[in-house]
Amino acid sequence: MTAPLPERQVVAQKSTLVSIVLNTVLMMTQIVVGVLAHSQALIADGVHSLADLVSDFVVLVANRHSGAHPDADHNYGHSRYETVASLFLGSLLIVVGIGMMWRGAQRIAVLDEIPPVHVSALVVAVAVLLSKELLFRYMLREAQRVRSAMLVANAWHARSDAASSLVVAVGIVGSLAGWRWLDPIAVAVVGFMIVRMGWIFGWDALQDLSDRALDEQTTRRIREMLLSTPGVQGVHELRTRKMGDAALVDAHILVEPRITVSEGHYIAETARLRVLKEPHVLDALIHVDPESDDERIAWEALPPRDRLRKNLERELSPHGVQFVSFDIHYLRHGVELDLLLTPGSGAQAGGDHDLTQALDLDAVARRLGVCQIRLQQRVGSAAVHATA
Repeated sequence: MTAPLPERQVVAQKSTLVSIVLNTVLMMTQIVVGVLAHSQALIADGVHSLADLVSDFVVLVANRHSGAHPDADHNYGHSRYETVASLFLGSLLIVVGIGMMWRGAQRIAVLDEIPPVHVSALVVAVAVLLSKELLFRYMLREAQRVRSAMLVANAWHARSDAASSLVVAVGIVGSLAGWRWLDPIAVAVVGFMIVRMGWIFGWDALQDLSDRALDEQTTRRIREMLLSTPGVQGVHELRTRKMGDAALVDAHILVEPRITVSEGHYIAETARLRVLKEPHVLDALIHVDPESDDERIAWEALPPRDRLRKNLERELSPHGVQFVSFDIHYLRHGVELDLLLTPGSGAQAGGDHDLTQALDLDAVARRLGVCQIRLQQRVGSAAVHATA
């Protein structure tokens, strides 16, 4: 049984199909009437509507693929199909607009050969203007409801059509009044408007494909979500990058340096789930830091656990001492150790505190290359603590 499509895809399909039907009717009407009424501006607007049809089909294809689930080749999904579609739409508009500007310039050079425009061209231009404005309002409302940048771009594309139809209507009115040069001028103006709109769409899409970050307001809201998480003492290296309408978030959170790994993981997951409540966030990667990364540490020079364990056994074996476990804290100022000794392991011979004195923790710390050792030793039912 096929799973139902997400609401965004359903809205995209519905609104785009409405646009396709309307643009098909308008395009055929504009070109036919433009030829019969000798209006180059109306023909140019018809070509614009034809470009809209092509862009609508691009939107349908991109919408179908962008909603696909992540796979082996696209681990983060296919959201950038929408961005690629927006880039294609922008490029298409620029090409069409430049062609219109060139055509308008050619027509101005031969004004005497331009026949008078028939009034039917004005009727069609006004009808197209009203239709495109209504289409824009419908598409923008649906796009904002489902938060789709591609659908917003397509809606404003419809608004550019309405604006160009207004310019065409003005040019036709001027031509009917005897100023024949206004019709080719309208063609050039429409071309410029289309180029400008295409540049805006194309530039925005190119920025998103270049891993543009989320806007400052959204980024600030994400930072506040992280800081409000219990256990988070600070946030740094917060980075975001857009993927279509969604975004990926990377952040480092500062926690108490001596908590357990599981507690640090719990804090990070809690912070991550908070960030995922932000509508734009697709996924978040939260890195746990015990201290700020402002000062870089030569991690490769610090002793690993295996080496410390071997050296500890060598230090404790002459005293007949073994340990249950030890915890390592890698901090900016150096390495700290927490040792837990077994009950009756060497300390029994001395009675109580002889072990801590015999070990000379300061000397042991120096030989191990650590800055501090905290020792916990069981003596009977009591616990004896020592620090060096």
